Parts: sequence; structure tokens; C-alpha cells
Amino acid sequence: MLNTLLPILLFAALALAVIGAGKRFLMWRRGRPAKVDWLGGLLAMPRRYMVDLHHVVARDKYIANTHVATAGGFVLAALLAIVVHGFGLHNRILGFALLAACVLMFVGALFVAKRRRNPPARLSKGPWMRLPKSLLMFAGSFFIATLPVAGLLPADFGGWLLAGIIAIGVAWGVSELFFGMTWGGPMKHAFAGALHLAWHRRSERFDGGRSSGLKALNLDDPKAPLGVEKPTDFTWNQLLGFDACVQCGKCEAACPAFAAGQPLNPKKLIQDMVVGLAGGTDAKFAGSPYPSLDGGGKAIGEHSGGPHLPIVNLNGKALVDAETLWSCTTCRACVEECPMMIEHVDAIVDMRRHLTLEKGATPNKGAEVLDNLIATDNPGGFAPGGRLNWAADLNLPLLSDKQSVDVLFWVGDGAFDMRNQRTLRAFVKVLKAANVDFAVLGLEERDSGDVARRLGDEATFQLLAKRNIATLGKYRFNTIVSCDPHSFHVLKNEYGELGGHYQVLHHSTYMEQLISAQKLNLGQHKGGSVTYHDPCYLGRYNGEYEAPRAVLKAIGIEVKEMERSGFRSRCCGGGGGAPITDIPGKQRIPDMRMVDIKETGAELVAVGCPQCTAMLEGVVEPRPQIKDIAELVADVLIEAPPAAKKPAAAKPEALEVH
Repeated sequence: MLNTLLPILLFAALALAVIGAGKRFLMWRRGRPAKVDWLGGLLAMPRRYMVDLHHVVARDKYIANTHVATAGGFVLAALLAIVVHGFGLHNRILGFALLAACVLMFVGALFVAKRRRNPPARLSKGPWMRLPKSLLMFAGSFFIATLPVAGLLPADFGGWLLAGIIAIGVAWGVSELFFGMTWGGPMKHAFAGALHLAWHRRSERFDGGRSSGLKALNLDDPKAPLGVEKPTDFTWNQLLGFDACVQCGKCEAACPAFAAGQPLNPKKLIQDMVVGLAGGTDAKFAGSPYPSLDGGGKAIGEHSGGPHLPIVNLNGKALVDAETLWSCTTCRACVEECPMMIEHVDAIVDMRRHLTLEKGATPNKGAEVLDNLIATDNPGGFAPGGRLNWAADLNLPLLSDKQSVDVLFWVGDGAFDMRNQRTLRAFVKVLKAANVDFAVLGLEERDSGDVARRLGDEATFQLLAKRNIATLGKYRFNTIVSCDPHSFHVLKNEYGELGGHYQVLHHSTYMEQLISAQKLNLGQHKGGSVTYHDPCYLGRYNGEYEAPRAVLKAIGIEVKEMERSGFRSRCCGGGGGAPITDIPGKQRIPDMRMVDIKETGAELVAVGCPQCTAMLEGVVEPRPQIKDIAELVADVLIEAPPAAKKPAAAKPEALEVH
């Protein structure tokens, strides 16, 4: 009986899975075109799965080992089950191999079941709670069915009753793991996830690469949508990426806005995009809702949409409330933690672009800031002529005078902020102490465009960027150095698409190079204990974690690390235009970060970003002092004593003429 039933069950499930795969692929292809390497991506997928993706999963050893056993055992068991029971190749060696794969899968499934007995809040429940049972049923049924093939039981063992029980178990297992993989269910992530890795919109992220710059809009194409209004405005491989979500909630646990009680849950946002693509409501979402100020969360089941319907309806119900998008600080913590390598921030900015460019719906001070950028080239609306007032006594060299220098010091809009001017002056002191050949653009410098782009105003960003690129094209320099990670990131990673290719360094990296080259004469820090706050746009966006710590170590500071540091550093709340849109929550993000800081017992916080300085100094005292790394280095500079004046040579006596 089994020899008849198992091939029917297996091939029926496979046929349905293939049909489901076709339907799902056509659903993804509703999105806009995107160039992918079809064959190359598929060939690279196994390595991306086993190396790049597993590198992220491996941060949690329990889950990593469980996933290796369960997923690895399932792939082996499924392939061998098709060969042995589907095609009837009853070979003892194949039988033992299938038994081993089933045991491996069964052990992994036991650990999945253990985690699901008391799951953390971030994990989705609902259908996901039945997944361990399905995994155990698949592995157990095929194990028993394969014992006669391996010669461990007689072929007629158990008779019709056992054969029927095994068939029911196999039907349960294959329907969940084969059929459900493409038609919808907990295993959907395995199918969509594999193809997402193959045709990822940021293939540069693989093989140790990094890709974090936003993609430019083609503003010259009248047919191209200005941002994303409806699900089908996303590129098709973005939609594929959303469908790959495993609903593990690691993005939710890492999100500072969610922790602060702002109306953003990155996991639900991604699932809402899937709901919109397929059409329907979010009633079946089995995870945490969007937070709301009443403490109860935004009710699940009230959001709905379709592939050609607006995602954000400003005047009624839709998939997403506008406040959800404006709560994001673009800190990229969600992207860093995602085991499926989904790009949440790209999706959020794409939707912001539509709200800003098409609807003019940037909240709170957003419209004012964007108007200021157009009128004055800076977000604060300050008179452009005051850009160098902070350095009136420093006699800064101008690039327009020198034409060619080694280092262009990109001042940024901190030039208009009295607190950040102290950082700029400190860094100038460091540059002069190292005898660096540098200059500034002075009144020719404009805002880098970071704020405009994060607020969705791609047109203003490109206008500012092209003007800056034209200015930079008039001069010669080797390196741009900036104290602002946001300007650093934009100049380094986002100007390239518009024709501006430069070598750009953050000031901490450049100071580390000066120290390594022994160009600075440094003393030792005499203050109290110090912790270091990693800026999101320096760390997660650009992978620079070591240089700031090396600089602090060089001046005698042993950093007291916060629990959330490095790539898991908590955002200060100052990125992505969040202070401008100012969406309320239950608490402020910088207050939460200050709790992290105080837990170290440090008396001083070293920072490397003007936004972080402003946000952390905005926390009500008592709190530790905040200082930029440049200020700390400038404080311990040992200035060379002035060279002793040589005695003037005696003037020869005038010849007396007689």
C-alpha cells in the first residue's frame, strides 16, 4: 500500500507546489522591472544561503544550530524521499541515508518545538505554532516508512493500519512543507527566501560586500513613478524580498521607534506589503501590532489594501498609517538583524518619496525644512553668508584660493550650530597640529542633501548634490574628510550615481591614520571613565567601528562598552529626519539611549556625529558629559614649543670713507 500511496502523495504535492510557485512568481512580477542576473544569481544562491545569510543567523547560536539541523535535514530528507519513495529506488544505502536525514531533521524540529513552547514576544504565533508539529510529522513518518527499505523491518510490517497512519503523517508533512511552501504558510519563507537571495536588489551585500546608499530616482522619465504609492510601484524583486519574511521579529526587537512606542513595527510593515500585494486585510497577522499611544496597539484587522490600491491613505483606512513611515529613524538596525536580508529602509523611503513629492504631505516641520534647503542651501534657513562665521579667527584656507589640496574638510551644516562649532574648531586644531594640507569650500559649500533625501524629497536632494558635484569638479583634492557621518555617507555612497566619485573619510578614521603615521603629539586623557556611542551612519551604514575606538585608545581611554554597541548600537533618534517629523511615542529614543549609557557608569560619552551630540545633550540632566572624539583629541594635543629664535647675525660695520 505504501509503495502505491507515497509516490502519489509526493508527486501530487510537488505538482501543486510547482503550480503555486508559478502563481507566486507572477504575483511578484506585478512590480516594476528590475535588472537581475538570472542565471548567475541562481548559481550564487547556495553560497549566499550557506555563508552570507548563515553569518547573520549564526549570531544566535541556538537558532543557528537548530536551523542547520532542521533545514539541512529537510532538504536532504525531501530529496532522498523523492528518490527512494517517489521513484521507488529501494536501495539500502539510500535508505540509511534517508533515515539519517530524518533523524537530523527530527532533532532540529524538537528544538524548534522547545522554542515555540514559550516564544519571545517578537515571534509571530498563529500558523507558526503548528510548524514544529508538521516538521516532526514529516520526519517521523518518512523515518518509519523507510525502515523496511533499509532492511531494519520486514516489508509487510504493521499491515494496512500502520501503512494508513504513515500515509496520513506523510500527507500532513508534505502538504505543509511542499504545498505550503508556495501557496502560503510558515514554510513560504524557504521558497521566496532562496529566490530573494538569488535576485536580491542589492547583490553587492554578498561575498563580504556592503551596500547602504539609497537608489536614485530617474526624475527625467515622466513615466517613472515618484516613489511608491501602491504595492505594484515597488520593483518586483522588492516584492519578492517582502514575501521572504520569516516573521522572526528580530527587526521588531531592534527597532528604536518600536521600543519607544511610536507607531512603527518593521515586521508588520513588511507583512502589510505582502497583504497589499495579494489583496485583503491584515486580520491574519499573528504578531505584535503597531504601537499606539493608548497602549493597546493599532487594532489588527483594520488595515486593508490591494496591489493597485494606495498603501497610505491620508484620508481613511489603508494598509499603513502615514505616521508609521515618519517614525523611522533610518538607523538600519532592522536591516542589520534581518536573517533574510530584507531592505526595510529602502521601502520606507520609497513610500516617503510619494508622500513628499506627489502629496506634499511631509509632517510637522518637514515642509519648512525642505523650503529652507531650496532657499538657503541649509535646513535651518540661516543666511548662507554666515557659513564661516564660526571660524572667523582661524584663518582657514579656502579651496578657491588654493585650487589643489590633499584634504578637503567638508564642514557640513554643523557650521550653523553653536554646539557643533566646538567640534569643528577642535578638528581644525588637529589638522593644523598634523600640518595637513587642507582647505574648506567656505561659502561654496551647500547642504549634502541627506535630510532632503531621507524625507523623501529626491528632487531637492539631486539639486543640492549636482550643485555640490559641479563645485567639487572645479578643484583638485585627494580626500574629503567630514565630522558628520550623514554627510560622509551621502558623499561616499550616494553621489556616485549622479557622477560624483570621491574618496571620503569620517574624521575619526582620518585621525586614526594621522595617529598611526605619528603625525600627532598626544598626551593622555585625564578625565573619568568613558563610553562610546556608535553613530548609525558610521557603523551600520559604513562598517566603521574600530577607528573611533583606536583613537580613544591612543589617548589613554579604555572604552566601557554599552550592552548595545557596535552593529547593535541603539540609535540616538536623530537620523532620517525623525527630529523634524517628530512623531510622538511613549518615550524619547535618546532617553532610552541614555539609560544604556548610565548602565556603564561612565562619566563621559564619546561621540562622532553632530546629530548624536544634539540628541544626547537634549536629555535632561543629570547625565554624563557629551564630547566629540575630535574634542577629546584636541584636549590632549601637546603643542611643540616655539622654535628658539636664532640671534640675529651682526651687521657688518659700514666702511668708513676717508
